[in-house]
Amino acid sequence: MFIVIVVLIVLALLILSRGVRIVPQQRAWVVERLGRYLRTLEPGLNIIIPGIDQVAYRFDLRETPIDVPPQVCITKDNTQVSVDGVMYVQITDARLAAYGSSNPYSAVIQLAQTAMRSEIGKLHLDESLSSRQILNAAVVSVLDEAGVTWGIKILRYEIKDITPPQEILRAMELQITADRERRAVIARSEGERQQQINVSEGKRQQFINIAEGDKQSQILRAEGEAQAIQLVAQATAQAISAVAQTLSQAGGLEALQLQVARDYITQWGNIAKASTTMLIPADMGNVGGLVATAMEIVRRSSSGPSVPQGGSASAPAATGAASKPAGEAMKAPNPSSYVPGASAKS
Repeated sequence: MFIVIVVLIVLALLILSRGVRIVPQQRAWVVERLGRYLRTLEPGLNIIIPGIDQVAYRFDLRETPIDVPPQVCITKDNTQVSVDGVMYVQITDARLAAYGSSNPYSAVIQLAQTAMRSEIGKLHLDESLSSRQILNAAVVSVLDEAGVTWGIKILRYEIKDITPPQEILRAMELQITADRERRAVIARSEGERQQQINVSEGKRQQFINIAEGDKQSQILRAEGEAQAIQLVAQATAQAISAVAQTLSQAGGLEALQLQVARDYITQWGNIAKASTTMLIPADMGNVGGLVATAMEIVRRSSSGPSVPQGGSASAPAATGAASKPAGEAMKAPNPSSYVPGASAKS
């Protein structure tokens, strides 16, 4: 009797152990009763009938990365490239994943490869190498449409490598090298052009500055010469005025005669120093006649503007000449007589 009880307890424990199922978090178990779908066990403690119910499928509901094997694709310009990638999928409906496809993961891999071949065939080689985001989005769109019936969702797809043939790679390297050399030549020529422009602009500005400086210098020089001429003219006018005032004083005329004679002798002495060729007047020793001629010019200049009433301008000069002794009368010099300050050089 005791043995029967123990056997019953053991059988009960075995039945309970087979009928109790603990499902982990982010898992989904599909239960079938007598070969037909019954329900999906949620995470936690679940009870099934041993021998009648059985767990047919177990799915992981977490995001799962799946490698897409490399495959050969032909571009629009008939170039073969090898493309592989990785996609991230997630089971959203355990029932559809169990009964919608015999192997949902294999199905999405095959569909991803066919979709990639189709999208690569729409692009040229250069476009396919630079349009990864477009290709990824197109593959995800195709897989999402098919994944609805499989209970699986394609979160994203990423291309890992697009590998052209070795001949294409060498041609691309040559093209890249030529393009870089072309850009280097263009950049160098642009730099030289800009340098020449800068140099010409600098020379142009330099010439403008020099011309402006010369113009300003000439203006200042002309203003200085004009001021000098004005000062010389003022000084000459003051000297002439001073001479005129001196002549009007007592003894002024005799002092002027002495100065004229002294200047004549001085200038005559300088003739021999200035040149080896001299023009000697005929009356070289007639200093008195020369001084008398100069004084006569001075008298006429001082008395010429005022003409007395009823007389002539030459009357005072005649009267003055008559009032002097006969020995002191002035005699007009010959036309060839020497004039102070004049000299001839050959």
